[in-house]
Amino acid sequence: MTSAPAEQAPAAKRAKPDKPAAVKKAAPGKAVAKKAAPAKAVAKKAATKAESVAKKAAPAKAAVKKAATKAKAEGKATAGPGAAKGAGRGGKGVGGKPESHAAMVRRARRINRELAEVYPYAHPELDFRNPFELLVATVLSAQTTDLRVNQTTPRLFAAYPTPEDLAAANPEDVEELIRPTGFFRAKTKSIMGLAASLRDEFGGEVPGRLADLVKLPGVGRKTANVVLGNAYGVPGITVDTHFGRLVRRFGWTEQDDPVKVEAEICEIFPKSEWTMLSHRVVFHGRRICHARKPACGACPIAPLCPSYGEGETDPEKARKLLKYEKGGLPGQRLSPPPDYPGLPAPPLGAG
Repeated sequence: MTSAPAEQAPAAKRAKPDKPAAVKKAAPGKAVAKKAAPAKAVAKKAATKAESVAKKAAPAKAAVKKAATKAKAEGKATAGPGAAKGAGRGGKGVGGKPESHAAMVRRARRINRELAEVYPYAHPELDFRNPFELLVATVLSAQTTDLRVNQTTPRLFAAYPTPEDLAAANPEDVEELIRPTGFFRAKTKSIMGLAASLRDEFGGEVPGRLADLVKLPGVGRKTANVVLGNAYGVPGITVDTHFGRLVRRFGWTEQDDPVKVEAEICEIFPKSEWTMLSHRVVFHGRRICHARKPACGACPIAPLCPSYGEGETDPEKARKLLKYEKGGLPGQRLSPPPDYPGLPAPPLGAG
């Protein structure tokens, strides 16, 4: 029994050399840790600096985001439906200053309100008594004045009052009647063709849909919108030469293609304004904002126009350029509306 501790003692002594060996093996790991410590410190310092920079940049980013949100909200509130499509469009405003799309929309709508006060009597300047007469008169108005059409159509409609009558007419007789409007052979073909289509496809009635009207010979979107807006009360933008010229001068669009012009102007104004807007702009183009020499010095919306100065700016000289009732002269209709302030136009061959 006394011999057991003596046998265990050598074993304990043999276990002692193992401890220094373990310490020696761990030593290289500590050295690596010591070498890695400076790199960790550098990384930590860089992270702290990046965090500091990010905190400083945060207010600027927030301000930019807030400004963008505000601008977007203002654009939607001002421009109404369709504004998102034009949100990126901008241009030059009054005085050549840069103008956002939202600012242009506000200015455009103000111009429309001003024109409504200048021309409260604005109306289609073609004489007509029913949709058929308006349709034919509008086709005849291409490449000529409404005045010349109004002076020509009384004899035409007296001879052929319905689509059936016109479709069955002798082409040479029709050509002679509409000769004063110019391009009378091509126009005869168009109006007789549309009369036949009305007779054969629509029971002798003028359709009240754009898709049907543009299928008729000689009828495009402009003519269809004239008929829809003025004979059926369906809102539409009529892009004729006067309208296209003025909306570009006003800075509402840069487009030349009538279809693209129509699309962009429709985005700016409520649908309920489309027909009357067309009349007001055309009235202004015929009376004051002429193609060759605008009467800028006599223009009531000059302060809102980016193109002011393209025409005569002297008030006295500008007043001499005014046409129709603005210049004290007859208008284009032989039978104008009762509230028209000007003089009726004379019939063909008078005076």
